[in-house]
Amino acid sequence: MVLTGPVARYAERMHRLVGDGHHVASPLGAWLLLALVGPAATGAARAELEDVLGTDVDRAAATARSLLDAPHPLVASASALWERSASDALARWRATLPELTETGPLPDQAALDAWAREHTLGLIERFPLTLSPETLLVMATALATRISWADPFQVATGDALGPDSAWARRLRHVLRTPWHGHDCWIAETTRAGDVAVHAAAARPESVDGRDAGMLVVSVAAMPDVPAADVLAAAHEVAVEAARSTVEKGVGRRSLYDLPLGDTPLWSLREEQTRAYAREEHVSAVLPGWSAESRHDLTAAALGFGSAARALGELMGGPPLMYEAVQSAVARYGRYGFEAAAVTAFALATGLPPENVARFAELRFGHPYAVVAVATDTRGGVPAGPWHGLPVYSAWVAQPSELPDEDLTEPPGTV
Repeated sequence: MVLTGPVARYAERMHRLVGDGHHVASPLGAWLLLALVGPAATGAARAELEDVLGTDVDRAAATARSLLDAPHPLVASASALWERSASDALARWRATLPELTETGPLPDQAALDAWAREHTLGLIERFPLTLSPETLLVMATALATRISWADPFQVATGDALGPDSAWARRLRHVLRTPWHGHDCWIAETTRAGDVAVHAAAARPESVDGRDAGMLVVSVAAMPDVPAADVLAAAHEVAVEAARSTVEKGVGRRSLYDLPLGDTPLWSLREEQTRAYAREEHVSAVLPGWSAESRHDLTAAALGFGSAARALGELMGGPPLMYEAVQSAVARYGRYGFEAAAVTAFALATGLPPENVARFAELRFGHPYAVVAVATDTRGGVPAGPWHGLPVYSAWVAQPSELPDEDLTEPPGTV
């Protein structure tokens, strides 16, 4: 099953409800948890879950199992189900969970916090939910990534973000693309118009003849474009970028089709040069950033109410109260990117819920979207279900000053 469409659709729902404040999230983490619940659903709850998941629950569950039982080398992943007392009514559904899912009696809060730390590379210290005596069941998924760029950024002064950027006056240092290794272009999108795009690749890992990587794609639109539209365009551009490793021209605008001069998104100039053909050169400047977010997932559009009803009906008792929440963190800097998310879902009996050459320098000087996409190829051909899958996405509205360690050259740099 190709999962990028359903996850992008779910991501739009989730980001729209979160709003346009500075945040990071993993729609994939929430989608996976709902997919694991799916086989328990019948009747109206099943139909509602299929609408939210964007596919039938059996296909969604099978896809979730394939992802969680064969984790991507650069995306640590885990799932768990804990119950206060094992229910015979849930046994058949429990058997549909991934083989690597941790199951057992409901642990204490300290053990849940330890699980979150262990499965997020230490990036998330505390489990998103707090247990109470009324808690009957807790499910969770965790995703975590810590990568180094294949080619680190250079450093520029903040004014490189351009005269239209309020961030330029606040930041002393920002990131500039190196001479090679990063990809920058201007793309035409349906939802957000012309956008500035920057893609940085992780240092890949070779596993059993496969090249596992991650592409972190930043997408900026004009300042008046709604955040939801920029994020939707960013998912589309990022997935296409991960899949179009050969067709580098896909979705890209020629600099010769654009007017010279400055905009909030780029500065475009023309110089005389000696060459047999017209040349195009694109670089980018963008800020470092970090985010730590906690998202309430109880809105009806996100599907956890339907999941709660499905499990409640399966258990045959009275309607149960539920909580659904996600904690997510991310940091984007000169040398790499790290991110993690824990999505937690709990059922309780009595708690309320929670020819010339043209040069363009792209400027990420106002709020923009970021999507991190997993790649997994063998000989340049997709080799598994993780390839092209968006794992994390963010709306960057509060840039960070670069830390001192990002201002020094690494050992061995000439």
